[in-house]
Amino acid sequence: MSHKKKIVVSVSSDLSTDQRVQKICDTLERNNFEVLLLGRKLSDSPKYLNKSYVSKRFNLWFNRSALFYANLNIRLFFKLLFTKLDVLYANDLDVLPANYLASKIKGVPLIYDSHEYFTEVPELVNRPSVQQIWKRIERAIVPKLTHCITVTTQIAETYTKLYGVDFKVMRNFPVHIEHQISEKENVILYQGALNVGRGLEELITAMPGVSSELWIAGGGDIEQELKTFVNDSGLNGKVKFLGRLEPLELNGYTLKAKIGVSLEHKLGLNYTYALPNKIFDYLLCQTPVLYADLVEVKKLLNGKQVGEELKSYKPEILAKQLNEMLNSTNYKTWQLNCEKLSKKLTWQEEEKVLLTMLQEF
Repeated sequence: MSHKKKIVVSVSSDLSTDQRVQKICDTLERNNFEVLLLGRKLSDSPKYLNKSYVSKRFNLWFNRSALFYANLNIRLFFKLLFTKLDVLYANDLDVLPANYLASKIKGVPLIYDSHEYFTEVPELVNRPSVQQIWKRIERAIVPKLTHCITVTTQIAETYTKLYGVDFKVMRNFPVHIEHQISEKENVILYQGALNVGRGLEELITAMPGVSSELWIAGGGDIEQELKTFVNDSGLNGKVKFLGRLEPLELNGYTLKAKIGVSLEHKLGLNYTYALPNKIFDYLLCQTPVLYADLVEVKKLLNGKQVGEELKSYKPEILAKQLNEMLNSTNYKTWQLNCEKLSKKLTWQEEEKVLLTMLQEF
């Protein structure tokens, strides 16, 4: 029996809700790698799924600001340094420093997987001094890497132009599963991070004029702000916060929803070039989608008749469009097209990018 190579996968997010990281670890394990997954633990972290690979979540002293990133990378570095391993896998720029240093000291290959255009996220675009620190870290390390992956063609081309490094594209499509679709409930669903620039404020503001409930699944920086807004607006009976859910539980809600929304603003190049994961979960569950006019999204969905492109963020126009979609005579056609497209946009195809890269080791 061939020796299993040990790969240590690290990420700064909560392991329970990071679907891309879970899919990567599942792919690695199915292909004869011994996997150790490292992440962080928060006070409200859901219990991690019962996976056959080993995982560890760090309790950190700090959970915000520069102290968090320093604390995380120091803990990660020493864990990596004193762990027997063959390959390192860093998910995003915020865990790259520890991984890069450990790979140099131990002389092992490193895969860098950039889940977004990190230095162009809205939280950094609005804080230029902090953004410059991350750009310096990126400039110092990325040009020295040889095995790089990212999530969209636009981001890959941008990184390649900036750093002269060949970034492969591995889109964050779901594992394709044949679902039994039951009758949809009169519900609009948003799933994903609750951060600035996601169109959530406009969506909530529109809800008094929409003939359905809104379910919001996820957590993030503006979660409490949104809950206060809903409460102050007297919308507690119309807007339901589901919290952060593990993938199987989330899938159950996505199957029930009648419309899924993905309303990211073009705040910084990260959102402009984004291909939000939630869209593909909606397609898989035959939940037609209302989507913003982002470059990669339009390229993939326009003309496919799986829902509609957003007409306006103005609450009255948004409410009107949602009501029309909920009662559209095109609804069954949208569902059939969602099913058809989801069979082409699968993790089973995308994982081949990673497996091809691993053959070099």
